[in-house]
Amino acid sequence: MPRTTDSSGSAESDGADAAPVAPPPIDVVIPHRPTEDVLGVITGTFLASLGLYLLQCAGAVTGGTAGLALLLTHALPVPFAVLFAAVNLPFFVLALWKKGWSFTVRTVICVGLISLFSLVHPRFLALGHVPLVYAVIGGNLLVGVGLLIIFRHRASLGGFNILALILQERAGLRAGYVQMAMDVAVILLSLLVLDVPRVLLSAVGGMILNVVLALNHRPERYRA
Repeated sequence: MPRTTDSSGSAESDGADAAPVAPPPIDVVIPHRPTEDVLGVITGTFLASLGLYLLQCAGAVTGGTAGLALLLTHALPVPFAVLFAAVNLPFFVLALWKKGWSFTVRTVICVGLISLFSLVHPRFLALGHVPLVYAVIGGNLLVGVGLLIIFRHRASLGGFNILALILQERAGLRAGYVQMAMDVAVILLSLLVLDVPRVLLSAVGGMILNVVLALNHRPERYRA
């Protein structure tokens, strides 16, 4: 079929030469590469461990197995790194049963990195007195952001994180709210060794951490 020309002399295609190009599908899942997972896990555990270090320096606690380990440091002469690893051991079995080897191995690595970084921070960042309010807000924000990064790379910090993720996937319960309920129990236990004002501020910090998770950890939005 011949081409036609307009008044300006330009040629118009007959349509066969201008077949529309289909746009790429919107709902495409692009998984993280192994190097991205490694960097993500290191970044997330570093931030979370730094937040826990702030809380420890101020004598505050938070929720989860990390908060439980912090709480135990007030009662036992054992380093946080050892307590954190020990508290998480039973949950590794649950992770292996419900989430498989890949998730469990990643979680074991994350717990190990948190324990390692908890020994590194005091050597390079010697903090003196840290105001309690600053430590509670800043520490829990850091832990929350660190957890978000860790979750996005299909891992967790063990313990309550595993339960929260499983309940979100199996029962549709938001991980942040599930974690918040369990964290409240840990913070209430801290009344046994801490004064009431410190416990109340720690409770506020735990709410901050879990609101960060509840508002940002949305698997239906982020699928990679």
